[in-house]
Amino acid sequence: MMALHSVSSVSHVLRLAEPFPSLHNAHVLLDLAPLRRKPKRRTRRLTAFPLSSPLRHSAVKSVLHLDRSTDNRLHNSSASSSSDSKPQSLVAQVANLEDIISERGACGVGFIANLENKESHEIVKDALNALSCMEHRGGCGADNDSGDGSGLMTGVPWELFDNWANTQGIASFDKLHTGVGMVFLPKEAQLLNEAKKVIVNIFRQEGLEVLGWRPVPVNTSVVGFYAKETMPNIQQVFVKIVKEENVDDIERELYICRKLIEKAVSSESWGNELYFCSLSNQTIIYKGMLRSEVLGLFYSDLQNDLYKSPFAIYHRRYSTNTSPRWPLAQPMRLLGHNGEINTIQGNLNWMQSREPSLKSPVWRGRENEIRPFGNPKGSDSANLDSAAELLIRSGRSPEEAMMILVPEAYKNHPTLSIKYPEVVDFYDYYKGQMEAWDGPALLLFSDGKTVGACLDRNGLRPARYWRTSDNMVYVASEVGVVPVDESKVVLKGRLGPGMMITVDLLGGQVYENTEVKKRVALSSPYGNWIKENLRTLKLGNFLSASVLDNEAVLRHQQAFGYSSEDVQMVIESMAAQGKEPTFCMGDDIPLAALSQKPHMLFDYFKQRFAQVTNPAIDPLREGLVMSLEVNIGKRRNILEIGPENASQVMLSSPVLNEGELESLLKDSYLKPQVLPTFFDITKGIEGSLEKALNKLCEAADEAVRNGSQLLILSDRSEALEPTHPAIPILLAVGTVHQHLIQNGLRMSASIIADTAQCFSTHHFACLIGYGASAVCPYLALETCRQWRLSNKTVNLMRNGKMPTVSIEQAQKNYCKAVKAGLLKILSKMGISLLSSYCGAQIFEVYGLGKEVVDLAFRGSVSKIGGLTFDEVARETLSFWVKAFSEDTAKRLENFGFIQFRPGGEYHANNPEMSKLLHKAVRQKSQSAFSVYQQYLANRPVNVLRDLLEFKSDRAPIPVGKVEPASSIVQRFCTGGMSLGAISRETHEAIAIAMNRIGGKSNSGEGGEDPIRWKPLTDVVDGYSPTLPHLKGLQNGDTATSAIKQVASGRFGVTPTFLANADQLEIKIAQGAKPGEGGQLPGKKVSMYIARLRNSKPGVPLISPPPHHDIYSIEDLAQLIFDLHQVNPKAKVSVKLVAEAGIGTVASGVAKGNADIIQISGHDGGTGASPISSIKHAGGPWELGLTESHQTLIENGLRERVILRVDGGFRSGVDVMMAAIMGADEYGFGSVAMIATGCVMARICHTNNCPVGVASQREELRARFPGVPGDLVNYFVYVAEEVRGILAQLGYEKLDDVIGRTDLFQPRDISLAKTQHLDLSYILSNVGLPKWSSTEIRNQEPHTNGPVLDDVLLADPEIAYAIENEKVVNKTIKIYNIDRAACGRIAGVIAKKYGDTGFAGQLNITFTGSAGQSFACFLTPGMNIRLVGEANDYVGKGIAGGELVITPVDKTGFEPEDAAIVGNTCLYGATGGQVFVRGRAGERFAVRNSLAEAVVEGAGDHCCEYMTGGCVVVLGKVGRNVAAGMTGGLAYFLDEDNTFIPKVNGEIVKIQRVSAPVGQMQLKSLIEAHVEKTGSTKGGLF
Repeated sequence: MMALHSVSSVSHVLRLAEPFPSLHNAHVLLDLAPLRRKPKRRTRRLTAFPLSSPLRHSAVKSVLHLDRSTDNRLHNSSASSSSDSKPQSLVAQVANLEDIISERGACGVGFIANLENKESHEIVKDALNALSCMEHRGGCGADNDSGDGSGLMTGVPWELFDNWANTQGIASFDKLHTGVGMVFLPKEAQLLNEAKKVIVNIFRQEGLEVLGWRPVPVNTSVVGFYAKETMPNIQQVFVKIVKEENVDDIERELYICRKLIEKAVSSESWGNELYFCSLSNQTIIYKGMLRSEVLGLFYSDLQNDLYKSPFAIYHRRYSTNTSPRWPLAQPMRLLGHNGEINTIQGNLNWMQSREPSLKSPVWRGRENEIRPFGNPKGSDSANLDSAAELLIRSGRSPEEAMMILVPEAYKNHPTLSIKYPEVVDFYDYYKGQMEAWDGPALLLFSDGKTVGACLDRNGLRPARYWRTSDNMVYVASEVGVVPVDESKVVLKGRLGPGMMITVDLLGGQVYENTEVKKRVALSSPYGNWIKENLRTLKLGNFLSASVLDNEAVLRHQQAFGYSSEDVQMVIESMAAQGKEPTFCMGDDIPLAALSQKPHMLFDYFKQRFAQVTNPAIDPLREGLVMSLEVNIGKRRNILEIGPENASQVMLSSPVLNEGELESLLKDSYLKPQVLPTFFDITKGIEGSLEKALNKLCEAADEAVRNGSQLLILSDRSEALEPTHPAIPILLAVGTVHQHLIQNGLRMSASIIADTAQCFSTHHFACLIGYGASAVCPYLALETCRQWRLSNKTVNLMRNGKMPTVSIEQAQKNYCKAVKAGLLKILSKMGISLLSSYCGAQIFEVYGLGKEVVDLAFRGSVSKIGGLTFDEVARETLSFWVKAFSEDTAKRLENFGFIQFRPGGEYHANNPEMSKLLHKAVRQKSQSAFSVYQQYLANRPVNVLRDLLEFKSDRAPIPVGKVEPASSIVQRFCTGGMSLGAISRETHEAIAIAMNRIGGKSNSGEGGEDPIRWKPLTDVVDGYSPTLPHLKGLQNGDTATSAIKQVASGRFGVTPTFLANADQLEIKIAQGAKPGEGGQLPGKKVSMYIARLRNSKPGVPLISPPPHHDIYSIEDLAQLIFDLHQVNPKAKVSVKLVAEAGIGTVASGVAKGNADIIQISGHDGGTGASPISSIKHAGGPWELGLTESHQTLIENGLRERVILRVDGGFRSGVDVMMAAIMGADEYGFGSVAMIATGCVMARICHTNNCPVGVASQREELRARFPGVPGDLVNYFVYVAEEVRGILAQLGYEKLDDVIGRTDLFQPRDISLAKTQHLDLSYILSNVGLPKWSSTEIRNQEPHTNGPVLDDVLLADPEIAYAIENEKVVNKTIKIYNIDRAACGRIAGVIAKKYGDTGFAGQLNITFTGSAGQSFACFLTPGMNIRLVGEANDYVGKGIAGGELVITPVDKTGFEPEDAAIVGNTCLYGATGGQVFVRGRAGERFAVRNSLAEAVVEGAGDHCCEYMTGGCVVVLGKVGRNVAAGMTGGLAYFLDEDNTFIPKVNGEIVKIQRVSAPVGQMQLKSLIEAHVEKTGSTKGGLF
């Protein structure tokens, strides 16, 4: 039985009576990329090529034997395809976050393997060809020549080495008993000899004979300047192993030798100059800091016909860090990794923790000699490789190792649980033994006997594979990289989320996903072991009555640091609504370390988040891949398998109620031990806290050694004692966690926090992140009970003013909100599993001193120092004493941390500040502005820069000598506030004001009305019929936003929108809620807003947390390329948020061809965001800007980009501070709104703004008081203030002070918590850019270099057709390096005619393998046909036209079963029709607004976030169909009755197609599909 269902936000479905008859073959064309000529550079600019330097044409031909150009590819439609010739082919080392984040990257990878295990040189040549065709996926250093890394792993080329041995008088090698080491050695002769001596001695010590050393022949002339500076001496060492016969034993012996060598040299000054790329009897690795196209030129071995191998893994690296490090090039010893391990810090700490328990008979008692198994100084890829190597050398197969380390999302997977329960059992068994190495990853692996590839649980990297009739198997990041005769292709597919494919070289078999996993899972009776040993904690009942009376609850709340805001706005809100509360306007209070108010320890921690190098996850729409499950109990030896390893207790979530905690306390197997967490101050505060922590560690140590598997750290007591305050629970958990790690006991027990101090999602996340497996928030639960039983709540519910909830439901709601909040926090960092987040320490510390961090939070970044133990104790005591003083208040204090209140915490955006600013700008009064300036100067210390002041090395000069205000204001920008979040009046007034002064406004993510793009010419008395809702206008005003934003929702992004921008901003993150997408409440989506966003009025619009076309740094570079393609005249900016490691990310962004990098601080504003996000994510821009500026200078990249900064700017002082820290341009957000009328009511998210600044209600918008002139006045005053400061410092231009941190000095200021703060990081100076800021700002936009669209646009017939709206037909060859094809043509048409005005027709047929973003941004009149296949992002942002993709005529596979396009197709489409004969990857039609499409199968998340249009899928789809789909219609063929469980039914409705209208629509689309593509499957209808 098959069925065709339709799904919509209100949707349909069709069922067919009979199954399809058998379907027949079709064809796909693959071809190798052509080589481009070297792009010319423009005068006085750095042309930063995306990902790599330009190809060296002649050099590459010598490697690839290519002879092609792009000059003669274009043909009239009547001409045949190009006939170009085809190419030939043991003190614990805790992981330190600063080390980890200094090296991040992504890549292009693949493998080629011969199923018959036949060695050939052709495989090596094809691998080099493939590498060359993925050069755009790699990166280069500042010299545009030093590659970030490329390499090959192959079998050992014994024939080549025997030939060399014969020339050296060495006997031919015994292949079974010889190991080959590829070694990077010190360059200096003396050190080289020392290193070789150590190596030889270790081999001899182990009974191995060194047969000889071979200097590897290299050509250094092709190495880039920076790479050459650190290039090692590269040699191969050959050793004979006589005491082992088995291959695995030989590999193990070589592994031991390598580990011993690494240990022996670790103490030597030259130790880090010695590195074994490989040491094996089975494989060898050639790699280096080289561009992929010169790898074969550098290593002449690779061009030698004697170099033969049955397989090759190839890898091209893109590193965000440009400092060349040869060892970090890939492949590693077993893996080639394209991705990012988000949980690496926790993975390293847990690997170190389990070292004492790791034992296996295969090591014969030598386990201690081969430790450690991780390197905190190494990259995430290197450490994952190390973990895999340990498992494989200990006897696991490569496939099993990958399944253990990188498990798929096996929960919520009905197909897997029904058909392959043994695979689920395998994952369940290992879930409690090994935390997942979580993050986007395409992993290629080989031990010489098996070659394979697997994808991360979310499928966040592209992976395509194909097999030929001559027994070749290929896997690659892109199609089109290897020349293959399509008639020989018998299998073509793609790896989906969590999928794996392997090639058994010895058995000659290919195993696809479930075949691999079933074989591994059936190797042991995992299901029985779990059933007999793993216990699940039953959900406990919530208490139905209060435990404490009201007075005792109040006393506890006071003692543990609660405020009335915490109770009313957080806990009670969560209890009532079951979700985190939403607020607005950002965090404008001081950092906890700067505050004069006491803070809980949690407030000194900020959550880290994903940006660029890996994506956030969508917990709302893609929660099926996430899990809060956690196992507690002892984790045993993972190298040995057995039933006892499953002896644990599984918790469904880390949030425990009292009943569940009680159950655990009664568990005799776990032997739980409660450890009280109080400290004694009877003898004074000094030393009391540290002493208590030491005692706590001793007690934990003793309990674990006595067999306890569960430590419960508890601040619960029958009665609170004045002299025994509670240790901050986060400090207690972190300290015990670190102590157990240091003493080798951490795997023996789990930690649970039973605490009154935890009530917000941030608190839970901190406790889990620093080692707790679960938390019982007993006082928060008691607060829920008290709230529900209060007379106020009872009366509100009785009167219908509040939904009625029971006391149990209130607690359930609270826990539900916490769990949802935890998922959101995990997702911000791109982490799917709580078990991987536990102990991962994914936080930054702001305001705790080294002694505290080193004891409890070791490895966390703490750049500014801060409180000592005694100061932490005093702050803790300041809460505690409130509960015991005689004048204890009868209600909780309101500290004013969230909302402004007189007498509460200082808020930078406060009523007094707003009034003073309004007076100054409305009266155009310099004296009034001076009062405003003085008010800001006298404010309490609020931000880090307030601890600094200016100094100068020069005498003051007259202001008249300083550059004019008209020049300075051109550096000013306003924040990306969307039309929707703010009113039309506000948005347009800001834009007009910025255009008047030559600054730049920002559209935000809601698009823009085209009516605003032309200057006003109809203004009379300040009013214009064009914009009748505004006043204070002038003829010549334009309301266009110079910066047009491209955000993850792509709302309002059309080709014309892009083509009319001066700058295009890619919003990666937002200061007030980094790691989350925008959210516009439905009540703010008016008819006008819905029209601009191509959505429906009244429907909430939520942008996905990630851009679905940016899962890696090379993806960002691709989007930058796309935007430069559609609008070559627009500079492209990338908006990031300050956090540790942002300098490394900024380097990658600069290398990706961005023109501008914007650094936002955590104190930026927002229209709506969860309170926990506003308060606890992101860092100060002072640190983010400093790190970015300095890292870019160190990497030689500063001249490539403009640095822009925003977040809490209010004055000229802020501008000068930012300039001295390195910024070129300056963003103003909230203050710009205030200047135009905002009164800081802080109710933006409610649509009830009293002055119409942030409302879409017409009656409120009518109250809008602002005029553009007010904002103009403000910015002129700020510029004049800057001039005055420059004059006082003795400088004439802002250029002269940018980056001059020597013009700072610390203020002479003493606050309670600042005496130990250290601002030396901000004050440090690594140098200045080679160019002035003005020169950098005046550069033209970066160029993409010559592209295929240039060839097309240069064709006279095409040019004539565009100019005169005529019809033209053309055919052209396309290759995978032809990226964003048609994008530039679309931009030209959109700029001239708009999104719908072109009446001509461009009928262009492409043949071949299209690169990424094929046919992006099409407009009506563009009819594009591809005969071949395409990569990711097909049809991105199309607004019209027609796109047809079909395979070539002769293939060995059935087209409907083959992947023909990649992931994330039709992202943000606003029109057009698409017909695809074949299958698509993940997220087909994500955020589709109006396009119509037919495809013959798709992966997971099809039609996600769709708001309009129509999609027909004539084949199988993956999971999570229609998640977040709020509009449009989708039809799905259900061939095997498995479709319905795959639908995310939260919003959509499913039904059969029975209505005539639906039948007609479906019929017409299928008919069109058959007509356009020749689809066999569609023809059956």
